[in-house]
Amino acid sequence: MQPVLFRTAKAIHLHQPKESVMIEIRIHGRGGQGAVTSTELVALAAIQEGKYAQAFPSFGPERRGAPVMAFARISEKPILTREKVYTPDIVVVLDPTILKIVDVTAGLKKNGMVILNTSKSEEEIRKTFGIKAKMALVDATEIAMKHIGRPITNTTMLGALIKASRVIEIQSMEEPLKKRFGRIAGRNFDAMNEAYQQTA
Repeated sequence: MQPVLFRTAKAIHLHQPKESVMIEIRIHGRGGQGAVTSTELVALAAIQEGKYAQAFPSFGPERRGAPVMAFARISEKPILTREKVYTPDIVVVLDPTILKIVDVTAGLKKNGMVILNTSKSEEEIRKTFGIKAKMALVDATEIAMKHIGRPITNTTMLGALIKASRVIEIQSMEEPLKKRFGRIAGRNFDAMNEAYQQTA
């Protein structure tokens, strides 16, 4: 089965390195929280930077509130695979309640990272859920409520993703946000930027 969404663009770099690393991202959330939108925005921003990118959801219909996954790949060279991401470099968790029912670290590469929306400390998270991977934490729910007025953290968590991974530049998100959110794009960018500043 082909991904529901597949985006790619021709890289504009005149001199690419002989070897380039493809970054694979898996986003965990619940139906209706915008996990798929997150991966689309990341892919569009990467394409604006002249990179190749894919974005697509897990297969099958998902009801609102049910656990969902969405995937993204970013590379300096053409991406030949179109299967879902089994061994991510980065896992982003939009909703901390997902940790109680899903092993978000499944398949995570040895040096991979978990980027988590939480108000808890790293020590608390490790003790409660046994996560041993490198982590980056931010209270995206609080930030989203402040700027957007709703606890929808998908765009907010992109700020944390960008800060922790540097896979794209935060400025590259402005145009995709404008196209996706129109007049409320500014509020989403402000939430994203605050999460970028606060991510530890």
